Amino acid sequence: MDTDGHRDPVPVFGFLRPCRHHLGPELHGLWSSHLCGLCLALRDGAGQPARVTTHVDALVVSVLGEAQGVVGTRRAGPCPLRGMRPATVVTGEGARLAASTALLLAADRVADHVEDRDGAFASRPAAVVGKHLATRWSRAGTSVATDLGFDPAALLAVPARQREVEARVGSSLRAVTAPTEAAVGAALAHTAVLAGRPGNAAPLDEAGRLLGRLAHLLDAVADLDDDAARGRWNPLAATGVSRSGASGECRATVAEIGAALRRVSFVPGPARRLAHVLLVHETGRAVERAAGPREPLAPWDPAAPGGEPPGEEPPDGGPPDPPSGPGRRGLLAGCAAAAGLCCTGQLCCADEFVGPWSGQPRQNPCGRCSDCVDCSECSCDCCDDCSSCGDCCSCDCGS
Repeated sequence: MDTDGHRDPVPVFGFLRPCRHHLGPELHGLWSSHLCGLCLALRDGAGQPARVTTHVDALVVSVLGEAQGVVGTRRAGPCPLRGMRPATVVTGEGARLAASTALLLAADRVADHVEDRDGAFASRPAAVVGKHLATRWSRAGTSVATDLGFDPAALLAVPARQREVEARVGSSLRAVTAPTEAAVGAALAHTAVLAGRPGNAAPLDEAGRLLGRLAHLLDAVADLDDDAARGRWNPLAATGVSRSGASGECRATVAEIGAALRRVSFVPGPARRLAHVLLVHETGRAVERAAGPREPLAPWDPAAPGGEPPGEEPPDGGPPDPPSGPGRRGLLAGCAAAAGLCCTGQLCCADEFVGPWSGQPRQNPCGRCSDCVDCSECSCDCCDDCSSCGDCCSCDCGS
């Protein structure tokens, strides 16, 4: 949102938050390979600074490419975000298309902020840097897209089309989301072109348009109260759609995404399962998160793996007082260790990590998510370890 009341181009990729315990070991490993592959593709295509444009939802493009047979892998060296471990990462045209999409969307967003001189780009020096980055990313994204035979016009046109629609009196909610829908639809449909599966282009374009609509609606729901307080333009307020009405529209959109995916011909394997989980189950979770607060985690259970009696062992949310015993760290050393855990991604990506102050092994809090259900013994081959479908074996996993 800019200071003139216009809404920024919607961050298409940014609302999916796949949990390793929802995905299961196999799918989480594949997801991580795509994430690292996207990050490295951004570096190779536009330099080190471009890695900040990595969005986990851009992986949908890369995953859909592999699910249709477009994939390559290579061994990558140690990285701080992997705890300085090497890994096998996804490469190839699917990863490059995802990188191009991320670059173009980021360029649009930064350029919009620079033009309006708001946010981090309010000062002249920051605006100069922002303009340089936006230009560099736009050129790099366009170059990669051209190499892949992808016309980036829909992505490049999002900011101008969005402003035009918002300035039009009486625009409908579908008209407001149309620019984002067209951009995401074009990106997803081109994965079918890369795979040499022209029959998949139409249903993937539809799935992409629905995904773009969902992203825009979820963003509008999340910003509704803040926009009202600041007197800013919001799609729901401007079109007279209530929060509950938008939530209902979001749920219907998730169902339509699943229906579109059932018309896509995928290559059997884990990438097909991952595509289904991301585009159907994780979008559903995103809708429920936007609809309201989740239930709190269950109370401490001494029988749970990694559990500790309250008060017996100091929690790692803060330093113990006083520090004593083997493995314990003082205040400064614990703070340094905590910073290291955050910077290396271990707090969100590792099953276990060493407590920064206690020095003792800790199970990742996500490991005790109250809504995690292990369906790994289910015979349904695309719902391993997924919990959002209730009866895992009865979920509709598409083709």
